[in-house]
Amino acid sequence: MGARRDYYEVLGVARDADGKTIKAAYRKLAMQFHPDRNPDNPEAEDKFKEAAEAYEVLSDDNKRAVYDRAGFDGLRSGGFSPGFQGDLGDIFSHFGDIFAEFFGGNAGFGGGRNRPMVGADLRYDLEISLEDALTGTARSVELTRSIACQPCAGTGAKNGQLTVCAVCGGRGQVVQGRGGFMIATTCRACAGRGQMAKEACPSCGGRGQVDEQKKLEVRVPPGVDTGVRLRLQGEGDGGQNGGPHGDLYVFVAVTPHEMFVRNGPDLHCELAVGFSMACTGGSALLPRLGGGEVEVKVPSGMQPGDLVRINGAGLPRLGGRGSGDMIVHLTVHVPKKLDDAQRKVIRELDELMPVTPEFSATGPDRRETQNKKRKSGGLFDRLRGALDGE
Repeated sequence: MGARRDYYEVLGVARDADGKTIKAAYRKLAMQFHPDRNPDNPEAEDKFKEAAEAYEVLSDDNKRAVYDRAGFDGLRSGGFSPGFQGDLGDIFSHFGDIFAEFFGGNAGFGGGRNRPMVGADLRYDLEISLEDALTGTARSVELTRSIACQPCAGTGAKNGQLTVCAVCGGRGQVVQGRGGFMIATTCRACAGRGQMAKEACPSCGGRGQVDEQKKLEVRVPPGVDTGVRLRLQGEGDGGQNGGPHGDLYVFVAVTPHEMFVRNGPDLHCELAVGFSMACTGGSALLPRLGGGEVEVKVPSGMQPGDLVRINGAGLPRLGGRGSGDMIVHLTVHVPKKLDDAQRKVIRELDELMPVTPEFSATGPDRRETQNKKRKSGGLFDRLRGALDGE
């Protein structure tokens, strides 16, 4: 490696750098010069060892104080020999905990062996009606999840009897030569645990876990909407090595309603009134979601497409912050068939209330758009499509 370099220079930090800065600098170098990222590169291996040596000294308050006061000679006098003399396998073992923190899990370095691991999260899709979203509901659900095998206490071994892994000798890692230097990797035979079953557990086949059917009651709060995720803590798969269960996430979907279209806490619906009510005004009763009726007051002289808002007649806002509104879209019902008496009355009305047709500029594009709207169904169908993003 040539002449020794100052440890602060190796890590690229100031002499008054705190422990957090030193650790971050070493992490960056360890990742940059890691042997797995630099196969058959002796120079990278040297830098990797150099960084490990610098970090070992500067992360230790006592060694750092000696080094700051007396340099390399002071370290030698204190029994520390500058220059990391071990191979890469020794470095990985020596810094197993920090490598596990840097790279996650045991990172193939033997750190975190047999540590408790939280179980996997699970998902359940639950479909409810709009009425259920109004009042809230409780549903019984059944799912399959993995739990620790009781006969072997999750070890995968018959009667829980384990033996030291013959491949790695209990270290949880194996060291192999690659390109002139040694690389430590997780032992595949024991999955890094360092132990193996003398005989596989007959209950779980050596997995350490078994499947169980679990019944749960899911409480859905009022105002829930499609896409809302409910978390049931600790109801997921069981953990390993005594780790806790994961969580269960219930994803809610609210089915479309035949009368109402939902937009957040608001409910949209359509009311078709007769020509006389459109002219003179009046009131009508509409069914209310969940039961009962609500009165809709139609203003005189209403036009198709006018809106009437009924405050508080919508869905409750999730979390109990009041309710949305019912928004009624008004349209005029035009009969398709008339008898002679009805035709006579309407013509007489037309003579009493003559209407001059109003013209406006138009063109092929506008006529095409109008034709498409006519073919696409009524106002309510178009409203549903708009709110659904169609």
